[in-house]
Amino acid sequence: MGNIFSVGLFQQMLRSATPVALAGMGGLMTEHAGIMNIGMDGMILMGAFAAVAVSVATGSAFLGVLAAILVGMLVGLFFALFVVKFKSDEFIIGTALNILADGLTVFLLWAMFNVRGTLRTDAGLPTVEIPLIEGIPFLGQVLSGNSLFVYLTWGLVFAMFCLVYKTPWGFWVRAAGEKPGTLRTAGISPDKVKWASSVLCGAFCGLAGAQLALGNVTMFSEGMSNSRGYVAFACVIFGGANPVKVYLAALMFGFFDALGYRLQEYNISADLTAIIPYVITVVMMVYVVVMSNRKKKAAAQ
Repeated sequence: MGNIFSVGLFQQMLRSATPVALAGMGGLMTEHAGIMNIGMDGMILMGAFAAVAVSVATGSAFLGVLAAILVGMLVGLFFALFVVKFKSDEFIIGTALNILADGLTVFLLWAMFNVRGTLRTDAGLPTVEIPLIEGIPFLGQVLSGNSLFVYLTWGLVFAMFCLVYKTPWGFWVRAAGEKPGTLRTAGISPDKVKWASSVLCGAFCGLAGAQLALGNVTMFSEGMSNSRGYVAFACVIFGGANPVKVYLAALMFGFFDALGYRLQEYNISADLTAIIPYVITVVMMVYVVVMSNRKKKAAAQ
């Protein structure tokens, strides 16, 4: 047990949780705005491809991250065009977006780089050493020396909490999802708020893709989002679209994902260990549904 629950397990937990948490920060914005955004998986994948493609062309991880954010915002605009402007079914558009991203990235990988499967880059996100923490036994090894985005995510969680619950903009976003008529009466267009929320969600998913491709590894591989967008959506639902709770849910996913990798060292099938975090995600969603039904019954009584 000491070998399993080691420093490496918790380091991997942070690496696995960060892309999911970043996407979750964007997903909670669309959730508050009344949009069920299951297209985040495609947004993450497109962001990851853009990050690696630009970093290969320029040799700069910073430009790769910037490209990922811009591509994510464009995909967010595309999603909002159909969902907000044309009032299309958000579930269908989200599914179509994920399928499009999966096929488009494979095509662009071949068309632009003449590569099948994996594209590697020499540019990666820097790691950060924390002087006051790294000397602490165990805790210092876990918290220090991680990718820059691990620490950026902590700041973004706090910033998103303040944005959603402490600012007029956050109030407008929540009103756009809960009471759009009241918001419209106050002279603010709910549709514009939803557009902005979708674009912001795309930017966060682009960041998640950049972390996945340039922080966790330094490459792009076909389908590398690996359903993390769906997991991020589940974390948003499980956390009630609260930034802190969404991050904690992402940490839980990261823990079981890291545990699966660790168990492979003990001759347990990789196919079996790989499903552990996704089984936990399904259990998480079932729990949410059961508790929601109980609350409805209690309210009715």
